Amino acid sequence: MTFVEKLEALRQLMLAQQVDAYIITAADPHISEYLPAHYKAIPFACGFTGSAGTLVITQDFAGLWTDSRYFTQAEAQLSGTGYELVKLKVPHTPEYINWLLEILPGGAKVGFNHELITVALALEMKNRLAQYEIEIIDIDFISAIWPDRVGLPVENAFLINEEAAGLSISAKINEVRTALKLNKANYHFISSLDDIAWLFNLRGKDVDYNPVTLSFALITPAMVKLFIDKKKLSQTDISTLNEQGVTLHPYGEVAQALKSLPKNMQIFIDPKRTCFGLFECLPKSSKIIAGINPSAHLKSLKNNTEINHIRKAMLHDGVALTRFFKWMEDHLSREKITEWSAAEKLASFRAEQASFVGLSFNTIAGYNANGALPHYSVTAESNQEILGNGLFLVDSGGQYLYGTTDITRVMPIGNCSASQADDYTLVLKGLIEGAKLIFPEGTKGYQIDSICRKPLWEHSINFGHGTGHGIGFFLNVHEGPQNISPANVDVVFKPGMITSIEPGIYRPGKYGIRIENLVLCVPKGNSEFGDFLTFETLTLCFIDTAIINKTLLATDQIAWLNQYNQMVFEKLKPMLSDEESEWLKVKCQPV
Repeated sequence: MTFVEKLEALRQLMLAQQVDAYIITAADPHISEYLPAHYKAIPFACGFTGSAGTLVITQDFAGLWTDSRYFTQAEAQLSGTGYELVKLKVPHTPEYINWLLEILPGGAKVGFNHELITVALALEMKNRLAQYEIEIIDIDFISAIWPDRVGLPVENAFLINEEAAGLSISAKINEVRTALKLNKANYHFISSLDDIAWLFNLRGKDVDYNPVTLSFALITPAMVKLFIDKKKLSQTDISTLNEQGVTLHPYGEVAQALKSLPKNMQIFIDPKRTCFGLFECLPKSSKIIAGINPSAHLKSLKNNTEINHIRKAMLHDGVALTRFFKWMEDHLSREKITEWSAAEKLASFRAEQASFVGLSFNTIAGYNANGALPHYSVTAESNQEILGNGLFLVDSGGQYLYGTTDITRVMPIGNCSASQADDYTLVLKGLIEGAKLIFPEGTKGYQIDSICRKPLWEHSINFGHGTGHGIGFFLNVHEGPQNISPANVDVVFKPGMITSIEPGIYRPGKYGIRIENLVLCVPKGNSEFGDFLTFETLTLCFIDTAIINKTLLATDQIAWLNQYNQMVFEKLKPMLSDEESEWLKVKCQPV
C-alpha cells in the first residue's frame, strides 16, 4: 500500500466506527523516545522518520504536527503522502488539541490507542474536549492495515554486576522505597525502560541504540515484581534477581496485575512516562500520587563508580574520534568520502575500542546544507560527497559497557568564509560560557540555557532545540529529569548529574554548526552566600581552531579553549601511536 492508500484505509475505518478524528502518536506503552520497530506507526503511515511528531487525521485533512528541528525533513518526506506539515509554535506541546476544538462539532469522537499516549496528555485532551462534549475513545486502526507488522523484540537481556553499577539491586530498591515513603505512597508502577534498567541493573537490546529491554515494574509493600519475558534472561540472572527480592512475571500480565491491586491504595506514577491504557487498569478508588519517577532522580545522580567508568569511556571515545578526524584529513584528497561512508568509518573506529557495544544513536553526519538539519539522517537519496569548501557536522556517540557518549564537532573542509568562521566562534563561545559557569545551588536548566545562548542572542541569532540533555550510564543517550533548555523544568542541578552542552547555529540551505561536550556537575565551594557548583568537562576530543575568529573571543574564553585542548592531548597521548600523537599535538596548539 502507498501512503495515500493507507490514509484512505484509515479514513474508511474511521467512517465505519464513526470516529471524527484519529490521532497517531510516536510512542510505545513505555513512552519511549526511541521505539522498537513494532511501534513505528508514524513512519509506516506517512514516511516521516523524525523522533517527534503526531499525526491527526479527519475526513478532510491529515497533518503532522512537529517542531522546528524537523520542518525541512518533514516537508520532504510528506510530499505526495496526503499529509501536510503543521509547524508547532511551541515545541513538545499538543497544539493540535486547539485545532480539534476549532473544527469538530459537539458530540464528535476522537480516537487513539490509549496504550500509546501518556497519562498527562490523555487527561489534558479528555478534559479539554469534554468541555465541548467531544468524546475520546480507545481504538487501534493501525494494526488493521499493517498485516506484515513485525512482532515485539525478543533479544536477550542481562544484568550488569554491582562492581560496574556501583550499587546493588536491593540497595536501589531501598532508595526508591525511601522516596515513596516521603511521598506517602505504598505502591509504585514503573513503565519507563531506562528507569527499570537502572533499578534492576538490567540491560538489553530491544530498542536500537538504547540498551534496554521491554519490561514493567511494580513495587508493593511486600514484594517487587518485574514483568519481563523470562526467556530473555539467563538462569544465573534470574537467580540473582530472586536473591535481591525481585519476582518475575510474564510481560503480558501487567494489565491484569494492575487491575488486581487493592482498592483505596496510594500509588505513585509518573504521568508523563506512563501510558493511559495501563493507568485505566488501576482501581478507580486508588489515590494517585503523581510525580517524576524517584528512579529518574536517583539515576541522574551518577555515583563515583559510574563516574570513573564514564571517564574511561571518554578516553576510548576520544581515541576513536582522533583517529577518525585524522583519517578524514589524510584521505579527503585521496578517495571519495561521503556522509554515509564517513559515518561508517567513525563507527568502525569506535568498534575497535574495548567494551564497545554499539552506537548510542544514529550518527548525524551532515555536510553543508544537510548540516543545517539538527536531526539529519543520511539516506541513499540525500548522501553528499564531502569535497570542495564547507563545514562537515558530525554528531555521534557510543555505548560502552562502562558508559555512554555523545559529542558533536564541526570539521572545516577546504576554505571557509568569514561568516562561517564568525558563526563557528559564536557557537564555541556559547559552549565555553556554559562549561566554565559557576552557579549557586538550586540553579535550574533554563537559567543555564540563557547564559549559553547569550553570545548568540547578542548577534540576534537563536536555535530551536534545547542546549543540553542528561545522559545515562550505559543507558539512554537522552535522560532526565534535568535538561538545559528554555522550558521551565522544575529540576535543580546537583553534583553527579551529567549533561550535554550543545549550542548551534543553522543556516537553512547553507550549513549548520553545533559543538557539544558532556559535562559533570561538581561542587565548587561555598561562601557566605551559600554553596556553589560548576561543571567538569568529560568529553575528550579536540575542538578545531582552524576557522576561529579570535577577535570574537574574550581572554578568558581563549584561555579555556587552550586549556581544554591541552587536556585532551595530555590524556589521549598515552593511548595513541607516535604518528597520531604528533597529529593531535598540532590540532591542540594554543590559539
